[in-house]
Amino acid sequence: MTRRISNFDAPDRFVAGTVGEPGHRAFFLQARQGGSIVSVATEKTQVAVLAANLAALLDTLAERGVEGIPADTGDRPIDDEPLGEPLVEAFRVGSMTIGWDSARQMVLIQAAALGEDDDEASIVDAVLADDDDAAGPDLIRVRLSPADIRVFVARAARVIAGGRPLCPRCGQPLDPQGHICTRPNAFLN
Repeated sequence: MTRRISNFDAPDRFVAGTVGEPGHRAFFLQARQGGSIVSVATEKTQVAVLAANLAALLDTLAERGVEGIPADTGDRPIDDEPLGEPLVEAFRVGSMTIGWDSARQMVLIQAAALGEDDDEASIVDAVLADDDDAAGPDLIRVRLSPADIRVFVARAARVIAGGRPLCPRCGQPLDPQGHICTRPNAFLN
């Protein structure tokens, strides 16, 4: 099968979103530029880690004196619209990398497809694979401004928090059918 590489330089939209009801949601990263839209499936934890690492990257850049790094979203609205249609999963994300392009003052996000037999070595190879390598994994690359990253992080936080409420005793998600708390001396919620 031919390797697919999708590059989005300052896309019209890059968001994390879900499909389904809390407890049964499927998570996606979606980029749109003009008429091109690419959606890749992720895990909730991947979205959470990506958002946290992007926020930490911007905070570190600001601490180091890089100009143009906003502290928050400012007056930019957070995109609360649903994922774009048609929602077709290009691939399931196996590994992600982020980086700072100092020449362009943009953040680079790269997500590589999950391979059938991924191990630590193959994941590193996927991240370092040359674009001309036909045997490499499918990729999506997105370059965003720091302001766009802050908006992405704010939306990702909302998406993650939009799941099931947590048990006040053990911190595990509550199911609509009930929850047996694992904490000693707790009751059925």
